[in-house]
Amino acid sequence: VQLQASGGGLVQTGGSLRLSCAASGLTFSTYYMAWFRQAPGKEREFVATISWTGGSTYYTDSVKGRFTISRDNAKNTVYLQMNSLKPEDTAVYYCAADPQGGSFWSRYDYGGQGTLVTVSS
Repeated sequence: VQLQASGGGLVQTGGSLRLSCAASGLTFSTYYMAWFRQAPGKEREFVATISWTGGSTYYTDSVKGRFTISRDNAKNTVYLQMNSLKPEDTAVYYCAADPQGGSFWSRYDYGGQGTLVTVSS
């Protein structure tokens, strides 16, 4: 199984980025997908998750109203649209896959390499 995240970069406060995570080696439509992030010197934290068909989403409070998770099962890809970015959003962002989902990295079956998002003030 491979989860390849992309789309990170440097953006100014208030800007937007769209992250993508392409999955292979699994039956994508049977997995919850999630985004986590890890800022320098901090633990990895949950950002958002989306159900198998995309009908259900859940976000951590700090990104509600600014970030949107979505998926395209035909392309085996999950997205994270990030708007109104703040310096505290600076982190390495990781995608993960699990049949049941949740908000703990340790319970996810698969995790991918991250993509760095840097928000300048």
